[in-house]
Amino acid sequence: MIQEWYVALLPLLIATLAFVVPGLAVIIAGWGTSRISLLFLAPAVSTALLAVSATIAPVVGMAWSALPLVILTAVAAVAAYGLRRWAGRDAPPRRLGWPRIIAPVAAFLVAAAIIGAQLAWAFGRPDNISQTFDAIVHVNTAAFAVDTTNASAFHIGATSDIPFYPNAWHSLVSLAALMTGVSTPVAVSAANIAIGAIAWPASCIALAGALFRGRTAALVSAAALSTGFGAFPMLLLFFGVLYPNLAAYAVLPAGIAVVVWLLRSTSAREATLWSTLLAVIGVGIGLAHPNAFLALFAFGASLAILEFAARMLRDRTRRSVVIHASLIVVLLVVGAGLWRFGRTNYDMSRWGPWQSTAQAMGEALLLSPRAYPITVTVSILTLLGLVAIIRRPRLYPLVVPYAIASFMFVLVSGTGVNNLLREMVTNPWYNDSFRLAALLPVAGIPVATLGALTVVDLSRRALARWNSPKGVAVVATVIGVAVLFSVGVGPNVLRVAADTRSAYAMTSTSPLLTSEEQTLLERLDRTTAADALIAGSPWTGASLAYAIGNRQVVEKHVFGTRDDDEIYLDENLRNIDTDPRVCAAINEIGVDYVLDFGTQNVWNNPAASADRDGIQGLPPTESLALVDSEGPAAKLYRVVGCTQ
Repeated sequence: MIQEWYVALLPLLIATLAFVVPGLAVIIAGWGTSRISLLFLAPAVSTALLAVSATIAPVVGMAWSALPLVILTAVAAVAAYGLRRWAGRDAPPRRLGWPRIIAPVAAFLVAAAIIGAQLAWAFGRPDNISQTFDAIVHVNTAAFAVDTTNASAFHIGATSDIPFYPNAWHSLVSLAALMTGVSTPVAVSAANIAIGAIAWPASCIALAGALFRGRTAALVSAAALSTGFGAFPMLLLFFGVLYPNLAAYAVLPAGIAVVVWLLRSTSAREATLWSTLLAVIGVGIGLAHPNAFLALFAFGASLAILEFAARMLRDRTRRSVVIHASLIVVLLVVGAGLWRFGRTNYDMSRWGPWQSTAQAMGEALLLSPRAYPITVTVSILTLLGLVAIIRRPRLYPLVVPYAIASFMFVLVSGTGVNNLLREMVTNPWYNDSFRLAALLPVAGIPVATLGALTVVDLSRRALARWNSPKGVAVVATVIGVAVLFSVGVGPNVLRVAADTRSAYAMTSTSPLLTSEEQTLLERLDRTTAADALIAGSPWTGASLAYAIGNRQVVEKHVFGTRDDDEIYLDENLRNIDTDPRVCAAINEIGVDYVLDFGTQNVWNNPAASADRDGIQGLPPTESLALVDSEGPAAKLYRVVGCTQ
């Protein structure tokens, strides 16, 4: 297995550098290095730079490559440095001892290695694709960005006729493919590992640093806990697949961290610095997936409202009441507007509940949705964190995002489709329990981190009371860290990893693309001309000839606008010998070849692909010459019965 992954190492390195270097340059230029936690915001800032540079590049006549990213990074770093100078001299830098630097960095590297191994095992091979419906559009859209050297948010949606589509994930994948020359499926695997293993733990560390004021034990605990949840990042790689949501949620904790720092600002200039950083990260999250931006607003606005209410109660002056009450009203009005704007259409938001309300509440409490087994360490730490919050009211802000994420999850997974409150609150997530289940670790890790800190503090007091030798404390620390990182091999994450592995398995019975069909697609460079146009049913995986075989296809996705000729071909190609209009449509479209992968479709539901019955499971015909085949169902035909 390790040898199979060699091909993914270079694109993984490129994706990692794309996540680390641009954001780090901007953070250091604008916010300095006095807080180690700040440096872990780099992937969130890089996400914005990736998506924005990819969108700007075609506007200024540049092809998508590393160059637009480098240029925008340089401009952003200079602007950040100028903003920092304008804001005044920095406070004297705090001296960070080597343990306070080495410990979180080491914890991050260990977390990255664990999550990377989890994902590599779940994917099986780097060229395996997800055997799910949305894989069709996402893999082909990444290939489209590579093919056109254009990953703009106003361009990539052309694969399914959408004028604007969030492009952060596709920008990263296409950049990895363009810079290394690997196939699109390999670039997808490499980019997803970078998202899960680099962006996610880094963002969790940044949030812990903000909430717990840079405490080393908190940073290490957050890094370890980021490895132990099946709900994220693995669940979004199993279901859907929801790659754009994956990219957005991975950096969402970083956005919450900046909100926390902003609320602690003590001057207008300091607030300007944090507001600017929040705007940058917010753009990145929004260009990764808009509903993640809504989650950032929900968590951040709730923290702000709690803080503003506390200030009113503390100050008890008319000026304070007017200012903070006005800010609360503004946040509520903006939130209502965002939720109204973010609504999804009726047909795409009919996802039903999983379970009863009581079951949903239990899953939210233990951060283990979809009845997956719990990891005892995580559950205990989460409960300890909740107890600590109840006992110390000053810690209430820690529970706010957790309470909101839990409320939305319970609402979507435990109440009926016709529930008005459910429709009002969770519609921007398509009323999809999977998307909101994945938010639970984002909001729950800080609570579990507090639980870990509670154990640390109790242990320290006990050791001090017993006058234990220093060596005992060292041993206890090592054991504690090992126990924390053991959650990465806990039953919760391993069960979801096993499900994910089955969703990526390439076999002779895979629902989207079988091993025989993939083999046939990989031979298209030898069996078809470079400028060939291929027709086939996207329901059966035939449209992946574009991403895997590097050949143009009539339809890149199931849900795209089809003209009359394309619709007629999909419904009647099997009648090519007897229906002259079929040949007329073929000639009008310019079809050279037809891929027939039988009638098995990605949903295992014959009714779903009924609109393509005429191009699936084709009978023998004189007008289609068999060029290549693999196994009993994968066939490539050349059109010979229609004069072009």
